[in-house]
Amino acid sequence: MAIFSENRKFEQLVQRLAPHSRLLQAWDLTGGSSAQMTALEIECPDAKTQRVIVRRSGNGSLKRNPNIAADEFRLLQMMQSLDLATPTPYLLDGSGDIFATPYLVIEYIEGKPEFAPSNLADYILQLATHLVNIHSIDCSNLDASFLPKKADGCPEVFQSGAAAVDESLDEGRIRNTLESIFPVPQRNPSVLLHGDFWPGNVLWQDDILVAVIDWEDATLGEPLTDFAISRLDLAIIFGIDAMNCFTHHYKSLMSLDYTNLPYWDLCAALRFVRLADSNLAEWAAFFRPFGRHDITEQTLREDYQFFITQAFEELVG
Repeated sequence: MAIFSENRKFEQLVQRLAPHSRLLQAWDLTGGSSAQMTALEIECPDAKTQRVIVRRSGNGSLKRNPNIAADEFRLLQMMQSLDLATPTPYLLDGSGDIFATPYLVIEYIEGKPEFAPSNLADYILQLATHLVNIHSIDCSNLDASFLPKKADGCPEVFQSGAAAVDESLDEGRIRNTLESIFPVPQRNPSVLLHGDFWPGNVLWQDDILVAVIDWEDATLGEPLTDFAISRLDLAIIFGIDAMNCFTHHYKSLMSLDYTNLPYWDLCAALRFVRLADSNLAEWAAFFRPFGRHDITEQTLREDYQFFITQAFEELVG
């Protein structure tokens, strides 16, 4: 009965999206934790078929930003004219008539996240180039005032109700260091930030980057915050050499003041600690379906430790 009721809702949605079309099938997409995503295959009046994705933000995201669906939809609309690889937005519905929470319908792009690229060097270059493209958008020519502003400093340091400190990942030392130097002045102009630019939010087809997805955490702020998150994720997935290669490409293309990068690296590390929630074995298991049996709890700890050690050394230096 629940499945039948859900399908009836998607049938209603299809009529709102494209009148006189017919829902052929619906299936859940896995991989996301902050939103529920469902793919729909639709038969249009001209008998052609189309696939779209229905994205419904989770309660945590809505609590953080009640307008999160509308903000993401508007941002995707803006980016259509900026030559960025992003899904086309088709529909935003916050009426509550079909689903209790707001949802948006976006383009279904053929592609998938890639965690075992055939050419890692080219993969890293494409990632760096696209992050530079995002950070190079001239926001002064856009009405981006609806986007949240990235809070100064590292908000994770002062989060209330945090779980027990994970000393196995040096969380206490990271917190103490960040608290001792807070606040750090923003040295670079604010740019558009994706908020979670990591390989899991990038789609590839035939070794070409075809889309950056999941823009619900987009804000305006210091570009090094995005850069640091990407650096850490690449370090633990592909190793320190890959991170250094990504760093070289980004720096060669993006003229910024990198003085405070070690600070933002530690912020990225603290964010990872909170997301990992002391369960690196579960993180390692995530990569196995992608053929990455070489990523283990031990390798995650080793690469993570190298990353934060480097940040600590650069802060002292």
